[in-house]
Amino acid sequence: MSTLRTRRARRTLSWVRLTVVLGLLCGAPTWALPTSSASAAPDPNLKVLVLFDSTGQWGWLGEAYAMQTANLVGHFGKATTKKVTRYTAGEVNNYAATIYLGSTYDEPLPIAFLNDVATTTKPVVWINSNIWQLTSRNRNFIYDYGWMWAQYDTSSVPTVRYKGVDLARSPFNNSGIMSYYSVDLTKATVLAEAVRSDGSTFPWAVRSRNLTYLGENPYSYMRENDRYLIWADLLFEALAPATPERHRAMVRLEDVGPDADPAQLREIADYLHSKGIPFSIATYSWYRDPLGRANNGAPVSQRLAQAPQVVSALRYMQTRGGTIIHHGHTHQFRKRINPYDGISGNDFEFYFAHVDANDSVILDGPVTGDSQAWATRRINSSRSDFLSAGLTLPTIFEVPHYAASVANYKAIQAIYGKGYDRRLYFPGVLNGGAIDYTRPIGQFFPYDVVDVYGTKVFPENIGNYEAEAYNNHPAVLPPEIVDRAAKNLVVRDGFASFFYHPYYGVGPLKQIVEGINGLGRYTWVGPNQV
Repeated sequence: MSTLRTRRARRTLSWVRLTVVLGLLCGAPTWALPTSSASAAPDPNLKVLVLFDSTGQWGWLGEAYAMQTANLVGHFGKATTKKVTRYTAGEVNNYAATIYLGSTYDEPLPIAFLNDVATTTKPVVWINSNIWQLTSRNRNFIYDYGWMWAQYDTSSVPTVRYKGVDLARSPFNNSGIMSYYSVDLTKATVLAEAVRSDGSTFPWAVRSRNLTYLGENPYSYMRENDRYLIWADLLFEALAPATPERHRAMVRLEDVGPDADPAQLREIADYLHSKGIPFSIATYSWYRDPLGRANNGAPVSQRLAQAPQVVSALRYMQTRGGTIIHHGHTHQFRKRINPYDGISGNDFEFYFAHVDANDSVILDGPVTGDSQAWATRRINSSRSDFLSAGLTLPTIFEVPHYAASVANYKAIQAIYGKGYDRRLYFPGVLNGGAIDYTRPIGQFFPYDVVDVYGTKVFPENIGNYEAEAYNNHPAVLPPEIVDRAAKNLVVRDGFASFFYHPYYGVGPLKQIVEGINGLGRYTWVGPNQV
């Protein structure tokens, strides 16, 4: 069957960037799998307190940042999230570490919290605002800690330097970074430096005694190669300082369905196998073109069992080191243009979206009839398709186009407990209240985590090859993906994980693989080895 695919939604999502904008308003490559490659499970005894702001016009952002922080903590242990205004005396001493997210200017911080931060011996990480409330409680702060804040510096800071690597900072990020009157290097350590456009520098993060301070919110405008990676790595200092350095790479073949080209699948599998690279195959089980947009006006429906050559190719790929990932039932929704043409692989399945007048993809909310029961039925129907085709059931799920509701994520957690994607999070998840679907928060991870939905999430953190720009996203070519992999080496136990559409052929994939291998520090693994 021939299908016309002129437009494809990318996973580096425009709505993630929009949400973050709102936040600102307040050697030789190694290919053989080592026997010790699997990550240690989060330590259930490692408990971390995450405190967040909640007052004022932008108070809702505090919960958003707390969710993102809890997700990252999910690589190490278990986060307890709480409004800082509800802090009670002595709590910091009940946890391995405390992280405070200062997102609201002059949030009323409890005196008990300020006093405890000053006296505890446990690690404390303070992010962004309200550091002045802490220093005002201690007239000797500059002498005890060796540094003192001055004011927010709003000059152009395009990069942040960490471990000798310059990481990007968005040009749209103009909220400022805290500057300093002085830093006594005999008492404080500058962990990362903000680099202005003129080349001058000032501290981006400092640590003295048990206190680490970041002078801005690392989640705002986060990208695959930016200073968000510093924060992801600094968590090791606070939560797992003995972690040895290790770097792993993963590749996932994307949007494989009954309409796939078997010859392309076999060719790519042979190439990856020749390099000793395990890989994943994100597979949906039912191809649909209900409006006939790619088939001369005739509706088309084809399940895996009706595509024996594709099924044979999938089995062949498994023998060459491939792992099938469940990538939805139809990868589209009924007869709806959602947002392109209703064709499998092009459209969203678990969430409504449209393309606006500015050619950006906008999320609209859960699909009609959405519920955990609905998602469960849909997933199980797709699982039946795999069995009918004689394939083993996948054990990991990837949400089509990385967009789903809380109910959908609950269904995925109940059936699989494992996801391999970027995810959406919403205000209301932490406090158990009504879910606010008007304010989605997107996040990617540089390492595996257990997220706030309770799901083990395998990372996809350096994006995908795209030959052409569209929907206000630029083309992403192999050198950029390789550069992202190079930047992610600052994360001491991180990944370079990308996905690739087989219809592009082997050529660009070879460039990416050879580029990552050329970095000389990554070991290729599959998700079942993480």
